[in-house]
Amino acid sequence: MPALPQIEAFADELTAIRRDFHMHPEIGFQEHRTSARVAELLESWGVTVTRGVGGTGVVGVLEGARPGRAIGLRADMDALPMDELTNLPYASRTPGVFHGCGHDGHTTILLGAARHLAESRDFAGRAVFIFQPAEEGLGGARAMLADGLFDRFPCDELYGLHNSPYHPHSRVTIRPGIAQAGAGFFDIRITGRGAHGAYPHMGRDPITIGAGLVKELQEIVARNTDPTHSAVVSVTEFHAGSAYNVIPGDAVLRGTFRYLDDADGAMIEARIRRICAGLAHAHEVGIAADIRNVFGVLSNDPTRVANLIEVAREVVGDLAAPDADLTMGSEDMADLLNVVPGAFFNLGHNGTVPLHNPGYIFDDSILPVGASLFARLVQVRGAAQG
Repeated sequence: MPALPQIEAFADELTAIRRDFHMHPEIGFQEHRTSARVAELLESWGVTVTRGVGGTGVVGVLEGARPGRAIGLRADMDALPMDELTNLPYASRTPGVFHGCGHDGHTTILLGAARHLAESRDFAGRAVFIFQPAEEGLGGARAMLADGLFDRFPCDELYGLHNSPYHPHSRVTIRPGIAQAGAGFFDIRITGRGAHGAYPHMGRDPITIGAGLVKELQEIVARNTDPTHSAVVSVTEFHAGSAYNVIPGDAVLRGTFRYLDDADGAMIEARIRRICAGLAHAHEVGIAADIRNVFGVLSNDPTRVANLIEVAREVVGDLAAPDADLTMGSEDMADLLNVVPGAFFNLGHNGTVPLHNPGYIFDDSILPVGASLFARLVQVRGAAQG
């Protein structure tokens, strides 16, 4: 496996750390055990640690042996609110919470890089290790920024990764420029008037209104977005009713929209509000729409992408290429990259189950590879002239 031999030497310890995180998952802004363990490990290696950044975030700072540039490395720590169905001996011990996206692996990869750099100190400049809470739609990056992340810990460049069960082991992929979509979440409550199922004319049926609303929301992209632009609106929840013969008084719809152009995102939000207002007037019901922007559009700095590929090829050879597909998935690394130029890349592994699936399994053999990539970014880019 392509990895620095110094990191490969403690790969088993990284696996143990990752599996410990996996057994004790915590959702966004509740990563108290995780962040405490991260801080303890960093401190044991001589890294200067600041806890509680943006809530449960942790930042470690390590000075190199020579003057140079400040290189930021970021990993997310939160798990998903879902059950695990893997039957692994180290499966989640917390019902309804599961590291189904591999953030336990990201955290461990960054810890591996920090340990290696702390043990050798063979780099120029400063390494800034950013352990971020609440990536899964809860605004962890924005919380760290609001807490003065880059004012307190300035970085010249910033790099992050996401594991990928969709690519071969050690395959590094990235896309220059716009790479991932911005996203909003919405909650829509329809307040009608309940009635007997046999006498619908005596009520205001929120289910039929909600069904019409689902159709209208689908037409936002089909009839309002430039066909050359990518965007999507998805209703993912519809809750109403409690009996066969009762028309309920209210209904709730929830979902998400994705876009690659901020103007499209603003248009989609405005259209959702206008459609809700129009249906409320037409059907004489109340419709309240709570719409939240949760992810910005992720854009990789082309220069930093080139820098990343150059470094990655030292570690994984021809498996590194700037050929990632444009995706409508979202990542709040986008908000950090809006402040500090950098690059966010994918690292393939031998997983066979998709992310966010209850049977997802992270491949521990990729830990030393990811840690090596992060460490070499600090060693090479810290000494760079620009």
